[in-house]
Amino acid sequence: MTYEQLKSSDSFFLIAGPCVVEDENITFYIAQTIKEICAELSIPFIFKASYKKANRTSLQSFSTIGEEQALNILTNVRNSLNVSVITDIHLPNDAAMAAKYVDYLQIPAFLCRQTDLLLAAGNTGLPINIKKGQFMSPHNMRYAAEKVRSTGNHRIMLTERGTTFGYNDLVVDMRSIPIMQANGYPVVVDCTHSLQQPNQQSGQTGGIPEFIPVIARAAIASGADGIFIETHPEPSKALSDGANMLPLSQLKSLLERLKKIYMATHF
Repeated sequence: MTYEQLKSSDSFFLIAGPCVVEDENITFYIAQTIKEICAELSIPFIFKASYKKANRTSLQSFSTIGEEQALNILTNVRNSLNVSVITDIHLPNDAAMAAKYVDYLQIPAFLCRQTDLLLAAGNTGLPINIKKGQFMSPHNMRYAAEKVRSTGNHRIMLTERGTTFGYNDLVVDMRSIPIMQANGYPVVVDCTHSLQQPNQQSGQTGGIPEFIPVIARAAIASGADGIFIETHPEPSKALSDGANMLPLSQLKSLLERLKKIYMATHF
């Protein structure tokens, strides 16, 4: 699914997958399952999995099975299942390297102000999804987009993923959607990371995944172009961010409800 196809679609689009590449079998299983659901519901789909996780609270938190191994799994998923793939990058040198394996690059929220990273991502020519930092106003995301745009790359998405509320919670302001859309880019709402409870005393991020449907329904009703959902067959066994994932078995019913909301509010 190309960036241009996403922008012209008569449906919201979905970015979904596990937080991180865990192994080839489970990655393929999740991607295949989501693809089949989205094909049935006519929802454009981008498969998401990080080939490594760099923004971790604790040194003991899982990072990667190996960068090259994980990237090879992502490109195998792309080629075998004929789906578009997006992955996070964390350093400027990651951009050109990861771009050889995937169709989209994603800038993590904590790094959305990193000029060198945004320029390196833009220079790959791939569409770039910039997540809004928990510390950022939606109005100021125009400056992050301008850094990518300065490279001549206008294929940009902006993602709302919550704003820091106190020490260990996030809130979602749905006004962020039209504010960021005013820049001319598709806006995505991350329905899972918005429900994180970060930096717990245990050294691991918590979450309140029972509210994923609430955020998703509100996002579509508020005019979001796309939604982002991390999902796993068994979130309690996921190697990263399981505390705020949607069980894969619940994805179809949620998307069916979102399609109804989209049809009621857009036509």
